[in-house]
Amino acid sequence: MSVAPNRRATHRRRAAPAPTPDPLAGARLRPRLTMLDGQACLRLHAASCRILDETGVRVYSPDGLELLRRAGARIDGDLARLSPEMVDWALAAAPRRFDLYRRDGNEVAIRLDGEATAFGPGSDTLRYLDPRSGERRDFRLRDLADCTRLCDALPAIDFVMSMGIPRDVPPARYFRHQYATMLRHTTKPAVVVCDDLADMEAIAAMAAAAVGGMDRLAERPTLLLYSEPSTPLQHSRPATDKLLFCARMRIPVTHSPAPMMGGTAPVTPAGAVALGNAEALSSLVMHQLQQPGAPFLYGHGVHHLDMKEMISVYGAPEFQLARVMAAEMGRFYGLPVWGYSGHSDSKVLDGQAAADAQFSVLIALLAGTNLNHDVGYLESGLAVSPEYIVLTDEIIRMTRAFVAGVQFDDDALAVEAIAAVGPGGEFLSHDHTLRHWRELWVPHFFDRQRLDKWREAGSPILNDRLREYTIDLMNSHRPPPLPAAVESEIAAILRDATSLEP
Repeated sequence: MSVAPNRRATHRRRAAPAPTPDPLAGARLRPRLTMLDGQACLRLHAASCRILDETGVRVYSPDGLELLRRAGARIDGDLARLSPEMVDWALAAAPRRFDLYRRDGNEVAIRLDGEATAFGPGSDTLRYLDPRSGERRDFRLRDLADCTRLCDALPAIDFVMSMGIPRDVPPARYFRHQYATMLRHTTKPAVVVCDDLADMEAIAAMAAAAVGGMDRLAERPTLLLYSEPSTPLQHSRPATDKLLFCARMRIPVTHSPAPMMGGTAPVTPAGAVALGNAEALSSLVMHQLQQPGAPFLYGHGVHHLDMKEMISVYGAPEFQLARVMAAEMGRFYGLPVWGYSGHSDSKVLDGQAAADAQFSVLIALLAGTNLNHDVGYLESGLAVSPEYIVLTDEIIRMTRAFVAGVQFDDDALAVEAIAAVGPGGEFLSHDHTLRHWRELWVPHFFDRQRLDKWREAGSPILNDRLREYTIDLMNSHRPPPLPAAVESEIAAILRDATSLEP
């Protein structure tokens, strides 16, 4: 009598449809920023291809022009017109990801896979805001050493750039001294700028000395070259020669144009981005023709000309809209993307500078630009402030916590904990709080004290805390020194440049 009901019950259990999996079970919900759908990306790509096919680009490098000629570009003097098929071939040939390594080549520091987002300072400013003296003055080589050690110590700064032009070394050699100084004072990867092919060869030789040879540098690159076409639609000989050298040596490069809306580019953001995209794609074509599969970082730096002040500005919504479009086109192409963050048109570290840093960091993390430079720029890129780098490090860490979103599983929803505590209870002593409270972001500099405690501490403002911490890190942080044999090679490379002095 009892068997049949059990069999029927078993049959019902087996026949019942399996519960639908909860797509949010164990998931983390993250904020998103989107702008271009697939059709918009196709339209922008088509506009850029039309520019290259009909208007063309001027290429002043004989080697670059010959590569294009052999590939089927229509050449008229130094003007090259590129077909859409050439662009498609180059996009298919370029790698979808590559890595940047630490100084000795033994450890991956940054994965440029289109997903990760990294931050670092900018290059070659004219003026230095000295945290020790408070003065605004010319940049010196020792300032670069201080700033490089600072970046090495900061957890949210992932790579270094030269930050300023040192005025205490001969102009013909300062790019080489910049890189040698960065190599000595950080183990993080470096993004480099330089004047010409000879500079790039010397810089590559120093990097190769630190990793154990040029072949190993190609396999485990520790540096990336930042160079530019000349907007609108020109490729200078020095820039192209550096681009092709990096392709041959498999040294990663971003050949990022900087169209200025209303100046060197159409005043409309869409038109400026179409132009910048065309210039980036023409760079990619030459790069991949030289060495298919060589690592290339896509991107452009579309700014705009402030029509009142006649200055190319950083702290502008239009600039950030262009960053979003670059990020989305990079995903459309399947390429990692160059970006910008932590910069301001303000002359000093003030509320405007903080607002600009927060805005740009948030856009970089939400849009997904992958290698973001210019952290610490003030005065529209003419000055650098070490304290601004430290502030932006804090902003990056805070914004990463926001962009990471929230856990959305049963434990995070805490229904059982709420039931256990009940109406009128408290959660401070509950196990759920003890398990999760360390997940909350804790600031290093931003003050959360009550007024009385803040007054007891002397009423310190943020700028005071930043200055004190910046100077302390500059004075105390020392990365591991380079081996003596590597130092000898670097010294020899720098001595070889003395013949270039006037």
